[in-house]
Formats: sequence, structure tokens, C-alpha cells
Amino acid sequence: MRPPYIGITDFMNVEQVNAMLEIMKAHPKSLRPRRLHVGVMMSYKTLNGLPTKWSAAFPRNEDVAAIFGNAAAMNCLHYADYDAVDVAANLARAIGFGGNGITALQLDMAWPNPDHISKALEAAGKEIELIVQVGKHAIEEAQGDAQEIARRLRAYEKIAHHVLLDKSMGKGLGMDATGLLPFLRAIRDTLPDIGLVAAGGLGPTSMDLVVPLLEEFPDISIDAQGKLRPSGNALEPIDWNMATGYLTAALRLLP
Repeated sequence: MRPPYIGITDFMNVEQVNAMLEIMKAHPKSLRPRRLHVGVMMSYKTLNGLPTKWSAAFPRNEDVAAIFGNAAAMNCLHYADYDAVDVAANLARAIGFGGNGITALQLDMAWPNPDHISKALEAAGKEIELIVQVGKHAIEEAQGDAQEIARRLRAYEKIAHHVLLDKSMGKGLGMDATGLLPFLRAIRDTLPDIGLVAAGGLGPTSMDLVVPLLEEFPDISIDAQGKLRPSGNALEPIDWNMATGYLTAALRLLP
């Protein structure tokens, strides 16, 4: 199992990455230190230059490699495509824009074909840490059944390193930790070596949302996005004072 991480999604330049890493360095070292997950968004539409409201909110394709310029971070490209358009080819192109610094990939998709994912990872020619998002759409397709979700995840057992449970999907909706427990338990029972990740409404003043998970899953990773803006709107830039508050609170809270 890979070491757990604390994620921030929507970095726009490497200076922001460096600033957050300095906060991590200043925190007292633990026996199992968490990593900084540097999340950068890309979608099928932004990859291919198609009109979308996210064009101004996501970095340009050619700028992604520079954001992944600090090798101390877990540099993760979040690729969103819920229509699953030519996944193998487009995902391989998306990974290419990550340059030499990309080390991880999150699939913001609903049950993509694992063979297509494998082809894209093989084309990358380097090891990529894979995060499979189980978001609102994926949960609905599995009829909200925890055992069915765990069964479907077996198809990714050979390529995935983490599973992210996120009903909010970047919109800042508050996490229902108690409601996530059956899913986390089913996944852990079925895939004991996979890392577990929770997201949804986490920010500088809402870290209490994850507390109900920590006794049973102390190594759980987390990610934050929408609640790192005063408006909660992911179309707006991150407020880095809020991001600092979130990261500091997470470092204090998480074992």
C-alpha cells in the first residue's frame, strides 16, 4: 500500500506547490509521513480544445508539466470524462502533457474500461500511481450497493493504487462520513492492499467531517477542492490562505 496523502486540487503554478510543501516540511515528522497530493485538472474537452466553462478554471495543457516541477510532491493529473470518449488515446495524450514530473493519475470517470486505462498507462512508459474515483455517477450506476462497488473495483486491482470516494465531485458538498463507512469497509475487505481516499466539503473549518472515519481507517487519504474558495465555486481560483488553513488543520488532525 502506498503512503497516505493530503490532497489539494486546482494548483495553477509550481510556486503554489512549493509554498504548500514548505508547510509540510515545517510540520513535525511522523513515522509514516503523509505526502502532498498536487491535483491538476484536465478534461476531455480542455484536452481537445473544445468549448467548456472549465477552460478558464483549468491550466492550459502546455502549462501542466511546469506545475509538476517539484519532485517532492505527488504530482497528480485529474482527468475528467464521464462520456468515456476514446479513453486509451486521449488519456495517453493527457498523461503526456504531465511531462517528466507527473507521478499519479486520478480517473474522474464512471467505471472506465480497465483495458483502456492499462493501454494508456503502458504508453506513458513510466510508473504512474493510479487513483480510481468512485463519485456520484459511479455510485448511482452500482445502485448505491457497497458490495457491488467493491466487486466492480476488482477489475482495476492490477492497475489501481487508491480508490477515492467522493459524492461531492469538487462541488464542496459536505461529506457524509457515516454513510461512507459501509463502502470503505466493503472495499477494504475485497481489496485489502488498496489505499482509501475520502473527499467532499473538506476545508479549513470543516475537517471535523472526516473524524468519524479515522478510528477505523487511520491511514485514509483526503482531498479538497471546492471548499478552498470563499464562494465554494470551483470555477474561481483557490484562496491560498484557505488552502494553508486546510493543510495545517489536516496535518494536526490526521494520524
